[in-house]
Amino acid sequence: MTVNIPHIDVHLDEDASAGDLRAEVAGGLTSAPRRLSSMWLYDARGSALFEEITRLPDYYPTRAERAALQGAATDIAEIVVADTLIELGSGAAEKTRLLLDAMGKQGALRRFVPFDVSTTALRESASEIAADYPELEVHGIVGDFTRHLDTLPEGDRRLIAFLGGTIGNLLPAERAAFLTEARSVLRPGEWLLLGTDLVKSTETLIAAYDDPQGVTAEFNRNVLRVLNRELDADFDLRLFDHVAHWDSVREWIEMRLRASAPSTVRIGALDLTIDFAAGEEIRTEVSAKFRPDGVTAELRAAGFQLHRQWTDPAGRFAVSLAEAE
Repeated sequence: MTVNIPHIDVHLDEDASAGDLRAEVAGGLTSAPRRLSSMWLYDARGSALFEEITRLPDYYPTRAERAALQGAATDIAEIVVADTLIELGSGAAEKTRLLLDAMGKQGALRRFVPFDVSTTALRESASEIAADYPELEVHGIVGDFTRHLDTLPEGDRRLIAFLGGTIGNLLPAERAAFLTEARSVLRPGEWLLLGTDLVKSTETLIAAYDDPQGVTAEFNRNVLRVLNRELDADFDLRLFDHVAHWDSVREWIEMRLRASAPSTVRIGALDLTIDFAAGEEIRTEVSAKFRPDGVTAELRAAGFQLHRQWTDPAGRFAVSLAEAE
């Protein structure tokens, strides 16, 4: 019996990641207001905490997107007739299986390209997909979707899936740059499938990002653990409180860490000392929420034509299929 062994290309090594972390922290924590990129939340512990968050009663996005995909997968497969499925930020590729199953039944699919920043997570998920779909070529890519889309393999008819609402973690200018780059690597007639969380009540949003169990708070503070471990910092996590703030003008959730008392933090690897005043905050994540017409406009500005949009039954999360013009 032939074993289906995935091929993995690595375009983001540990040295590059370490350099990115140093630059991000040096710039972000000396800016006003202070900020960190949400990507540093996701070390092994952070990823495990996030998986726990997705199972909490008030955290609706994962379940809502899955419900939308369950209703849409067959239609998507029949519309795109793709030979290659590329998933950006693939992680464990759990929701992707809905697409793989539907596209496999359609008959054209021959290759799956998981794309993720984590080498460990990518190798694990790629191996699992290769074992469960032995007829499928699995070509994994370790990279940053804001820098390495030009490494995507060619195909006769490709579908890029960017799910999980991850596009909401990008600021508006970053979203525009990403969508423009995604369009540049696709030929006319190829496809983008985009998952976007929709605007809803403030109460629902805050509950999703500030659970009473405290799991999201631990997830948020985990970025300080990363800095302590990787950059020889001495953050006292007990002095930073988790805050989830809804910005009704920008229509995004901001996750912040707020100093509960004055403190001085030394970051040894950067030879940097930072004084925090009581009440001072670090923004650790932005999670934009969208309106359907806004999604259409952003896609159009990047050179995509919206073909169809699906939501879960409650209308909380949208999955949009757009064609490269």
